[in-house]
Amino acid sequence: MSNFLGKRLRIGIAVPSTNTSAQPEMDDMRPFDVTNHIARIVIEDDSLTHQAGFNKVIEDIRRATPDAVRSLRHCGLAAIIAAVSPDGYWKGREAHLALHRELTVAGGGPKIITSADAITSALEALGGVRRIGLISPYLELGDEPVSRFFADSGIEVIATHGLGGRTPSNISHVTLADLRDAVVNVNRPEVEAVVQVGTNVPMAAFAQMAENWIGKPVLSNNAALYWHALRSCGISDPIPDRGVLYEKH
Repeated sequence: MSNFLGKRLRIGIAVPSTNTSAQPEMDDMRPFDVTNHIARIVIEDDSLTHQAGFNKVIEDIRRATPDAVRSLRHCGLAAIIAAVSPDGYWKGREAHLALHRELTVAGGGPKIITSADAITSALEALGGVRRIGLISPYLELGDEPVSRFFADSGIEVIATHGLGGRTPSNISHVTLADLRDAVVNVNRPEVEAVVQVGTNVPMAAFAQMAENWIGKPVLSNNAALYWHALRSCGISDPIPDRGVLYEKH
């Protein structure tokens, strides 16, 4: 007998234990009869202000994600979102594919949705975007691994703006003015789309507003992840107030 809730689709979402943005944003994007089921990727709230601390956070995420995914395997899910930034999974394409296989085994069969795949799929859906303005959640030292992810994918980063997150939990402490300034700073004439990474940055609703005044696609990390999960599982509902990606693709 079918579950009374989640008749159309059940999605697992593994989020870092410091993350307070991904779950509420993805809950706001749920179509009718789709349910979300949360697991925590247990990490410490270490400093992101120096290289050793930044590396430790990334390695802790990589280490703890399979266990979080494994905890969702009995929920009858069609997809599991690993709700972390691209740099959390990108250390060369082969390393990404190996980890994707590991998470698929840990999840017991559901599709595994990562930022690395979701964002590149979204840029393809938007017409094969190849020049972006990039908004990062980090201080300058964290911008390079994020930019490398896009460069390795054949996407040119025209401009970068870091939001200055000092710890994983602190990443969510942004204001609308911070997000506005970030969009303005990366929106160069040659930029085809603005991309925000960092799943603890609460930018999904603001991204849609920003599209209206710059006249270009603005992708938030959480919106791209959830869109990719829905579309990969055959849910094609347009979702209002979430921008051109949800409304037309």
